[in-house]
Amino acid sequence: QVQLVESGGGLVQPGGSLRLSCAASGFRFSTYAMKWYRQAPGKERELVASISVASVTNYADSMKGRFTISRDNVKNTVYLQMNSLEPEDTAVYYCNTEVWQHGSKVPYWGQGTQVTVSS
Repeated sequence: QVQLVESGGGLVQPGGSLRLSCAASGFRFSTYAMKWYRQAPGKERELVASISVASVTNYADSMKGRFTISRDNVKNTVYLQMNSLEPEDTAVYYCNTEVWQHGSKVPYWGQGTQVTVSS
């Protein structure tokens, strides 16, 4: 079955960096777009970044220039490099994809990884 497992979260000081990883299995990773979302306490889940099959990337405006999404189709892993972190980046970060199953796209989510930016 489809599995997405995030790792790499933690506590970091403002201005610091973290790299999140999402290991995927159970589907043909190289043929699907991948996304990172985040959800802060009391807020709705929001799209952070996406990467297409051809590695075309898109970012939410507040992440442009600070975050970089990438993928490794050999390791079946998508990454999120986060630099210049701010307290407002504190959230649970989720990996997401939508896999064609029985004629429709089914969304899958990882369990999330907590990122806390604080001094």
